[in-house]
Amino acid sequence: MIPPNLHTDRLTLRAPKLADFEHWAAFFASPRSIHERGMMGREEAWKKWAADVALWQLKGYGAFGLDDRETGAYVGEVGIYEFMGYPEPELGWFTVPEAEGKGYAAEAARAVMVWARKSFGWDRLINIIDPANDRSIALGLKLGGTIDPTIPGTDPGDVVIVHDIRGLA
Repeated sequence: MIPPNLHTDRLTLRAPKLADFEHWAAFFASPRSIHERGMMGREEAWKKWAADVALWQLKGYGAFGLDDRETGAYVGEVGIYEFMGYPEPELGWFTVPEAEGKGYAAEAARAVMVWARKSFGWDRLINIIDPANDRSIALGLKLGGTIDPTIPGTDPGDVVIVHDIRGLA
């Protein structure tokens, strides 16, 4: 599957490209990633990034690279992840340091939720979030999700937020 291009007021959501890996590797080499997948070296980052990119071919969805429409600058990644052990498709995100706090992740996540509903007819998406990641929990709730303690995450104690996307298409 060739990922579609989605557009919001400020962003273009597009297929991952090789240049995105440098941003991804920098993020996961920094302490900012501790509550995401954890800090990792470049080789491990490559393996995980490549697996994320492969989801497009294997499942028909995956991560979108986010570009600022005005400047063309890469600002992060938002997409749908579903690896072995995930209870169902997960909506996830990260932004590069200079793009944090500008609402890009929320803007892109809304576009991905609409796209997922229209493309797959899904009723919901979830977030699986480390309980110490207050900012991601706040974003999941801001996007209209609700915490569901009955759904298992991938690690003990994960916070799982459910998004009802039925009204988005």
